[in-house]
Amino acid sequence: MIPPEFAYHAPRTVPEAIKLLSTLGGDAKLLAGGHSLLPMMKLRFAEPGALIDINRIPELRGITEAGGMVRIGAMTTENELIASTLLQQKLPLLAEAALLIADPQVRNRGTIGGDIAHGDPGNDHPAITMALDATFVLQGPKGERQVKAVDFFLGTYMTALAEDEILTAILAAPFAAGTGYAYQKLKRKTGDFATAGAAVILNMKGGKVTQARIALTNVAPTALRASEAEAALVGKAIDDASLNAAAAAVRAVCDPAEDLRGDAEYKTAMAGEMAKRAIRAAAARCK
Repeated sequence: MIPPEFAYHAPRTVPEAIKLLSTLGGDAKLLAGGHSLLPMMKLRFAEPGALIDINRIPELRGITEAGGMVRIGAMTTENELIASTLLQQKLPLLAEAALLIADPQVRNRGTIGGDIAHGDPGNDHPAITMALDATFVLQGPKGERQVKAVDFFLGTYMTALAEDEILTAILAAPFAAGTGYAYQKLKRKTGDFATAGAAVILNMKGGKVTQARIALTNVAPTALRASEAEAALVGKAIDDASLNAAAAAVRAVCDPAEDLRGDAEYKTAMAGEMAKRAIRAAAARCK
């Protein structure tokens, strides 16, 4: 299908984009990589009267480190995440997990900010940023504010982003030495959304877990932080008992929707399995 007519705007600065959002109101949509919005427009699930293309705003791109935090511009592409030496050294989970997102063509255009702001529970970055304990920088006509990733996702396609705000950057603290990490994702084929996915970050001392962060993809209306599963690991060695306890806690928070990838029972079981695999992989990297 062909989308209905819409106006097209291509601002060159964030203030210009915010002014357009404020002027055009709810009839306007931001265009990042376009891999989610444009298919929805072609199917007429989304019919914005105007698109604000933010691809020509250089301040929204790039990966830097300052003040003890890594800053990732919202329009940084998946391929730029993968290629970033800074991320490979400081936040290797982001660079590694991006390889599991879609396919090379999509990763060349798809952006981390678009993946997050869309609010789709099937997207990968929401859970990954929750596991990183990341903070999102939002900018609007009233200025800038910061929202933790765990507080950003309110429901399927619903976020804390106001209609006149833009997600400009993602902030995350670099990994401490010896941090273990992994993202495990079950998918039917290359390029598909996750049937279930789990991001895990671990710190261990003396063979026991001192800190754990676990977040889940596509097993509820939003990405989930599995706090009870994290608690099941802290103070324990990684063995069958702790893994089974964490997996049981993961399954307990899942509330997936049935679709072509499986029914709720299957997805819930796979979330537990992905969590176990990610915990094992993360623990193997703790040194």
